[in-house]
Amino acid sequence: MSQPIIETATVRLDADLGSTKDEVIRSLAGALVDAGRADDLDTLVSDLMAREGKAATGMKGGIAIPHCKSEAVAEPSLGFARLDPPVDFGAKDGPADLVLMIGAPAGGGKEHLKILATLARNLVRSEFVDALRAAATPEDAVAVIQGVLTPAPDASSSSSTTGSASAATTATTSAATSTTAATTTAATTTTVGGTGGGQPLRLVAVTACPTGIAHTYMAADSLDQEAARRGVELQVETQGSAGATPLDPAVIEAADAVIFATDVGVRDRGRFAGKPVVEYGVKKAIDSPARVLDEALAAAGDPDAKRVSAASGSGGDSSTGGSGSDEHWARGLQRAVMTGVSYMIPFVAAGGLLLALGFLFAGYDVAFVWQEVATGFTLTDLPGQVWYLDGEIVSAGTAGAEMLTHAGLRLYIGAVLFAIGQAAMGFMIAVLSGYIAYGLADRPGIAPGFVGGALSATLGAGFIGALVTGILAGYLVRWMTTWKTPRWLSGLMPVVLIPLLGSLAIGLLMFLLLGRPLASLTSAMESWLGGMSGSSVILLGIILGLMMCFDLGGPVNKAAYTFATAGLVADNPASLRIMAAVMAAGMVPPLAMGLATVVRKRLFTEVEQENGRAAFLLGASFITEGAIPFAAADPVRVIPSMMAGGAVTGALIMAFSVESYAPHGGLFVVFAINPVWGYLVAILAGMLVSTTAVVLAKSARRDPAPVTAPAPATVAA
Repeated sequence: MSQPIIETATVRLDADLGSTKDEVIRSLAGALVDAGRADDLDTLVSDLMAREGKAATGMKGGIAIPHCKSEAVAEPSLGFARLDPPVDFGAKDGPADLVLMIGAPAGGGKEHLKILATLARNLVRSEFVDALRAAATPEDAVAVIQGVLTPAPDASSSSSTTGSASAATTATTSAATSTTAATTTAATTTTVGGTGGGQPLRLVAVTACPTGIAHTYMAADSLDQEAARRGVELQVETQGSAGATPLDPAVIEAADAVIFATDVGVRDRGRFAGKPVVEYGVKKAIDSPARVLDEALAAAGDPDAKRVSAASGSGGDSSTGGSGSDEHWARGLQRAVMTGVSYMIPFVAAGGLLLALGFLFAGYDVAFVWQEVATGFTLTDLPGQVWYLDGEIVSAGTAGAEMLTHAGLRLYIGAVLFAIGQAAMGFMIAVLSGYIAYGLADRPGIAPGFVGGALSATLGAGFIGALVTGILAGYLVRWMTTWKTPRWLSGLMPVVLIPLLGSLAIGLLMFLLLGRPLASLTSAMESWLGGMSGSSVILLGIILGLMMCFDLGGPVNKAAYTFATAGLVADNPASLRIMAAVMAAGMVPPLAMGLATVVRKRLFTEVEQENGRAAFLLGASFITEGAIPFAAADPVRVIPSMMAGGAVTGALIMAFSVESYAPHGGLFVVFAINPVWGYLVAILAGMLVSTTAVVLAKSARRDPAPVTAPAPATVAA
């Protein structure tokens, strides 16, 4: 590093920096800017507050650690304040009087992040915290902090000068005994049940937080210290921004229980298959390590304890990672449904765009005979003029028959593209059901979920059937994984018995009990939509537009999109209009925010203006998430403005009877939209309404200083 992480100019002792955490954060961020350690106050504050929005940074014991990675920071930097009076940062035990604000460069090297991780680890050490409270001058505070980050080789022999220096040396010595930022290991091993011939008790843990700068390492050290106090062997894998050294498979194999203290998914969770597990959010491990270890120790000796699934996902998918055993069931169910939707969307996007290309080559009437053309002809035997009646190819001159728009190579290629698209779209219902089950029960839920989804498609239960079968399969399999089976049978459970019994149960439920009622409900809904006209269909457009813009890619947005795509049928005008309304309304927020940054630049910072330029392309591509940086920084003004424009666009799409044969692509699939003029007018009108609303809202605010939206590159790891 070219300069130390902290200097006296960024220290405030016994200071009144305001009554709210927002004021404290802005004051400390201003100290970093004044010291030349950051170059944009608004950007830094916005990034810090974005991290605060993920989870409170107040810790037990009167400590707060606001932190972020930001484009505004060039070198790892620390602002420290000892507050008088203390300020609430969200800790359960009261306000914080010690605030250490960490700023890391966006995209900075791992060496930078390891330094910050070392600091975070020491915040759970009482001697370090006591030394900060005892510091008499800013120089003393800097010495304490630098002492744990860059201890001098002879620090242990030069600690008799002042109380502060002694405290710094003590903290330094303590830090020197901690392990690397990637893995924490307690060196002491004892036996269960006291001394004698008991077996050593071994625990492993994984800690991870959204940013991977502070809480990840604090949780690791907090657990480590508690384990060392009890004489329990513990090894921790910290999945943080400074990198992660995976636990040795032999260590995992020898472990008696596993602790997952994470707010994000556990990478390669399947490594821990079969081990008793306790799961909590990362702050629980920091605030209550004794409780976490108590539960882990109890699980280690409990044959009925919850265990990591033998088929857990990998890659850190939050759908399989969970956020703790105390997660509310409704949150878990929502997360599972979103998992299903996220896996379904690639099939919809690929299949839908291929269908649109098929229309482009062969015309819209290829939808009536695509299968016969694609399978009945070849590149060496191209179709001529083709006549069709009631979805079948017939001879020329047949009464009532119509001739296809195109012939020859163009017709054949279009039919092949359409056939590939239909194949991809055909997986949609099964994938939705299968991965909802996966989100609830990990990999053992996939087979029963897919079977339920396939039967939903076969029986005509559609999107509603996929939701029902996915949820039922997930909870059924989750229950089945708790069965106690002999050791010789346990290996067959995830690969044979659970898929067999789960698929059988879901199949019987669909055929004997649920399939026909769900199909009737789906048919009734389709008939209702098809019969809508006048003000009722416009109201539907308004509702869909509001949903698409409410959370800009979140659960409500995805619910509207899934509703549209799951019912998309080429010869059903109602479903085509719904698809057009959803896609057009979803394009409005990023396009409107991009336009707003052009017409009223003074209301936006340079970072927001840069985001605005990118938002034009994202909006044109139907990526609603392009407006998220603006909404995150100023949700009260941005989100209602976007919803207003989305409602206008949805209403106009329905009023103009615009139809979209493509489920994705935005402006790049106008060839699959009819009429194009209605589509473009609806988008332009919604875009202008949202732009006007957000400009007026921002102009009317009391604080004229713009609030910087998080730049895409500063998203937390």
